[in-house]
Amino acid sequence: QVQLAESGGGLVQTGGSLRLSCAASERIDSIRAMAWYRQVPGKQRELVASLTSRGRTNYADFVKGRFTISRDSAAITLYLQMNSLKPEDTAVYYCNADNLGFIIWGQGTQVTVSS
Repeated sequence: QVQLAESGGGLVQTGGSLRLSCAASERIDSIRAMAWYRQVPGKQRELVASLTSRGRTNYADFVKGRFTISRDSAAITLYLQMNSLKPEDTAVYYCNADNLGFIIWGQGTQVTVSS
């Protein structure tokens, strides 16, 4: 079974940048889309950005112009470049993959933005 592992989280000041990575344990050509979500305690997990196998991207309004989702050419690692970070971006960030309707989640990585 394919596993996803996020990395790159940490503590950053307001206005700073981080790049999150999500590494798949193997390449799966049947993956239709991958995405980044985030969650804060007491709230539902929310979509941050998604990327289809055809290269179509979608961003939540609250990150448009600041975050960029991308994938390496080997289609094994998903990235989230986060710029101009705000305290409200503080959350656990998760990546997922849609493998023909079977959703795979990573374990999450904490991002904390200090004011």
